[in-house]
Parts: sequence; C-alpha cells; structure tokens
Amino acid sequence: MPSQWSTVHVDGQQMWTYTSIPDSPGPHPGVVLMHHGYLDDWVQGMVNRVSQAGYAVIAPDLHHRVDPDVTDIPTKFSQLRDENTIKDVNAAIDLLRRHPSVRGDRIGIMGFCLGGRTSYLMAAVNPSLKAAAAFYPGNTMAVWGDGPAPFDRTANIGCPLIGFFGEDDPNPTPEDMRKLDAELTRHGKTHSFHSYPGAGHSFQWNGNDAYRADAAGDSWDKLLAWFQQHLRA
Repeated sequence: MPSQWSTVHVDGQQMWTYTSIPDSPGPHPGVVLMHHGYLDDWVQGMVNRVSQAGYAVIAPDLHHRVDPDVTDIPTKFSQLRDENTIKDVNAAIDLLRRHPSVRGDRIGIMGFCLGGRTSYLMAAVNPSLKAAAAFYPGNTMAVWGDGPAPFDRTANIGCPLIGFFGEDDPNPTPEDMRKLDAELTRHGKTHSFHSYPGAGHSFQWNGNDAYRADAAGDSWDKLLAWFQQHLRA
C-alpha cells in the first residue's frame, strides 16, 4: 500500500497532501479524507485504513495558509475561510482524479470534526462527488468568511450523505443533529444519521480520552457500507 506526501499549488502556495493507494490493481474509487484539528499521525493512519479497504485516499492540509509558527488549534481554526477551503479541497480532488490508479468518476469525501464540516460543505459545492460522510461535524451552521454556512447550502447537496454523532457532544449538539436531519429531509436529500449514547466529540479518535470503541466500530462499519453502496455499486 504505497503512501506518500506530495504538494499541489493553490493560489500560488504549496499545500501538502498525504496519499495512500491500494496495492491491488486499479482503478479504484477515490476518497478525500478531511482532517480534524490538523493532519496528524492519527489522520494519516485513517488514510491508510481507508486505503486498505480498497480506496485511493488523499488528505489535504487545510492550514497551509496559516503562519507555521501558529500551533494552537483555535487560532488555526479562526483563520480558516470557506472560500479558501473550497479551493483547497477541489485542488485535492483534481490531484486524486488525475492519478492513473483512480476512477475519476467515483470520488467521495469524509472527515472528522472540522473535516466533517468540510465534507458537508463540499457535498454542496462540488457536484462531482458521489458520496459524503461527516463524523461529528461541528460549526456546520456557522459562517466562516464570506458566503453562506454549510447548513444554508443544504439545498445544493448533490450526493448521499451519512453522519455520525455523539449524544454527549457539545458541538454538534443533538439539537444541531436534528436541525441538520430536518433540513436534509426538507430538501429531499438522501442521508442517514446515527447517534451514539455515551459518546461525545471525537469518539472515533483512538488514543484520546473521548474514544468509544463501540461507537467507533459501529460507525466505521456503516461508513464502509455507505461507500460500498455509493462509490462501488
């Protein structure tokens, strides 16, 4: 399973990406995996894990515009703007699509926390995506920069979306989940939401106190079934 770092230019800047391609003969469906706070070792491990399931995976670093001396996550988040994120993710999608081992017409997106919000956003702005998955997508109703919040773009979502939530999560709260569910239903969007009792934010992040094995295992199985249905079928 070859994994590597590479760069792509966006707005005249270099953006690092981490990519993993299955060993088996392609072409493979592709997945853009959006990081939580940053593109750390855990996210790289998740890229490899999805690739082991038979997908070509790329993870772009959304913080490439931020001063590298800024290390705290709240400050990094405060400098993110949706208009830049859209450019960054589209550049990663284009890079993945050009890979000779990738089926360019079968690309999905997934993410955790910040990445869950990004997955919801991109499902509404990139019509080429075939499936989306959002793990505990916080701040989905918040405006970051110019333009509408991801929630306010729901009518434009063009692919099936699955969401995973913890009942003890303060952001997104269970009420946020219900609002997202109602809005997706109102617009007739294919979606499936799953909420886990006793789980809070970051329940998928093993090695963290918030990790919940039962919720992590069940949501992972459901994620792979979702991609099997919408990226492979």
